[in-house]
Amino acid sequence: MAMKQSKSVNIGIDVGKHVLDVYIHEREIHFQVSNDADGIRKLLGRLNRYQVQRIVVEATGRLERDVVSAALEMELPIIVVNPLHVRRYAGAIGLLAKTDKLDAKLIAQYAAMIKPEARAQFGPEQRKIKDLLVRRRQLIENATMEKNRYQVMPKFMRGDIKRHINHIQKQIEKLDKLLSKTIEACDQWSEKRKILESMPGVGEQVVFAVLADLPELGQLNDKQVAALTGVAPYNRDSGSLRGKRRIRGGGVMACAPHSSWQ
Repeated sequence: MAMKQSKSVNIGIDVGKHVLDVYIHEREIHFQVSNDADGIRKLLGRLNRYQVQRIVVEATGRLERDVVSAALEMELPIIVVNPLHVRRYAGAIGLLAKTDKLDAKLIAQYAAMIKPEARAQFGPEQRKIKDLLVRRRQLIENATMEKNRYQVMPKFMRGDIKRHINHIQKQIEKLDKLLSKTIEACDQWSEKRKILESMPGVGEQVVFAVLADLPELGQLNDKQVAALTGVAPYNRDSGSLRGKRRIRGGGVMACAPHSSWQ
């Protein structure tokens, strides 16, 4: 087994559908692997030679999921960041060119300079809940589109549209039951659920979204949670100017309500 190199490194990974571009900031090393099980295994085996301070990838809409899950299983410090934050950093340093290699290098530099902090790791149950929530939102969007079509299409087509809407509603109900069972199977989450549901106005779907998107709940203070979720107001003052406080940043936690179809 190769001895790990002593100096810690920051690593950026640009995630593509078929390829992972990897850049090791302190070593100025770039290489590629395939974005599949074999490529990810080779990547993590190579990175395991180093004292890894952090690995940073951008949230791409699930393409990064396999490499993130594999890194977490090996207890490597991998962090998923908002792509907008990296783009803003690129603008601040005047980097306008864009290639996969340059993106990986930029992400690695962002990791070394900005030092983003790792959030709580997602376990299998939490990933399952997030997947179910994504699917639920997709179904709700489909149901909304069908309801809009029902209003404008000829009468002879409305029966078919209504049957499709009812089918979607049944799928949503099945997902809700599975979400509830998944949460109840975890003692820690079950306790958080009870606390959340004890609050006025907090329903089941809000609970699902909070538990899936804010695993730090119960470990942070109110100001930290507000900043993380993007509802903390920030100052806009300069000299004698006192600007209007605005919220910005944070993650997205959205959950459409379940509505019955008549």
